[in-house]
Formats: sequence, structure tokens, C-alpha cells
Amino acid sequence: MKYGFVLPYGDARTAVDFALAAEAAGWDGFFVWEPVWGIDAWISLAAAAMCTRRIRLGTLLTPLSRMRPWKLASETATLDNLSGGRVILSVGLGALDTGFHNFGEVTGRKARAELLDEGLDILTGLWRGQPFNYLGKHYKIKETSFYLPPTPIQQPRIPIWVVGCWPYPKSMTRALRYDGLLPAIQDPQTKILQDLTPDSLRPIKAYIDEKRNGDAPYDIIVEGQTSGVDKAQAAETVQPWQAAGATWWIEALWGKHDPLEVLERIEQGPPKEN
Repeated sequence: MKYGFVLPYGDARTAVDFALAAEAAGWDGFFVWEPVWGIDAWISLAAAAMCTRRIRLGTLLTPLSRMRPWKLASETATLDNLSGGRVILSVGLGALDTGFHNFGEVTGRKARAELLDEGLDILTGLWRGQPFNYLGKHYKIKETSFYLPPTPIQQPRIPIWVVGCWPYPKSMTRALRYDGLLPAIQDPQTKILQDLTPDSLRPIKAYIDEKRNGDAPYDIIVEGQTSGVDKAQAAETVQPWQAAGATWWIEALWGKHDPLEVLERIEQGPPKEN
């Protein structure tokens, strides 16, 4: 099991300070979320990359359907080179209540799924280098030779974690094409999202084991909150998730805006017994 911390809120300077603290405290990853409009995730992560040496850096998550995929390809490849190969990219359809309507972004689920699929095709294609051509429903790209950037350090690609909605085959198939699953569960009848539990994760893990080809590592990422004071209790909270198949635990203090409170939890370290 690896352990990450997602910054609930904070500017680029806060990201630097907290990423440094997370690295010193033994966390494996430091993540920020990417808003429609707000503090820029990639500037924050680039600043953190300059001050850290080991910790993985990424987003939780990037709503790719509303972005120019070639711009994201530039940002991620640049950061991967800057950080020495430490980037993780998480993608999904995004939460509509984070500004999609305010800025006239595409909100239809089908269209956003199409944009996500094409965006992932373009992102990974550009990472591989030129020549790259693409003809999709939404995007058309011709190969270029203009000031080509270096490819990412990580090969065959920067790891991509994808939201997969269980038990929907199209959503799960998308996630299984890449490197990790951010699982969500939706009741097919009511369309209501349900809470993920270790018990509900087990059939998802079994499905992954059945459908995945090859021996390449595949991550399952879950998030929650644990005690930073009681290490044994924190480890007990995470253990059932690990037994159910999770490979990353993300400490997520969503709604916490007191920087001292957030920093204190970072400095207490990941939820494992020493």
C-alpha cells in the first residue's frame, strides 16, 4: 500500500510548503485538484517539484473533457521532465458543480465521455512523440515538427488513473485501458452514487483481475480520513481496504480550510504503523 495526501485548498506557495512536509513525513504522493477556474494545479505542482526529490506529484483530479488535450500533454510532459519522472495524472468527467455551467463548458454526460476518450487518445499519442495524427469526432490533429518538446521521462507513459463507475462496462473498460482505477459506484436503477466500502471494492477487484491482460501493475485508489494521533487505529482503518485490493490510500480532508490543521495532519504521517 502507498499513501498520498490531497491538498484540500491552498495556493502554489502552500503546495510547496505542504509537499515538502509530506515528503519529510513519509507520504508517497502529494496531489492537488484542478478547478475550472482557480489556483492552477500545474503551476502549483511545478513549484513543488523544484523543492522535493522523492514524492510523487499529481492531480485528483483533472476534468479532461473541458481541456485542450495538447495543452495538458505539454504540461504533464514538462512536469515529468522537471520532476525526474514523478508525475501521476488522474482524470475523470469532473464535477459539474465546480464551475462547468458558469463558464459554458460541455455538461452532457455522453459528450463529456467522448471528449475524455478522445483526450486520452491524444494525450498518450503526443507523449509518444511525432509523427502523430488524429481524426476523431471532436478533435482533428495533424503531425507537427515545430519546436517539439521532449517526451516524458516515465515510459511507456506517465501513469494515468481514471475514474471508473461500477458496474458500467464502458466506464470500467476505459479505466482498465490505463494504469489505475478511481472507483465509483452508481446504482443502475436510481442512478444514485453509493459509498464505497471494502466489501463493495472486492467485486471490482475481481472484475479487474478477470479483464486485465498481462502482468503490468495496476493501481486501485481509495480515499478517506484517518487519525493522525493514533497510528494503530489509522492502520486498522486502512487495512480492510488493502485486503480488498486497494494499492493507494489518499488522505482527503475535503472541506478543511484551516492550513494549520491540514499541515498538522500531513506532519503526523501516513496511516501506517512504524
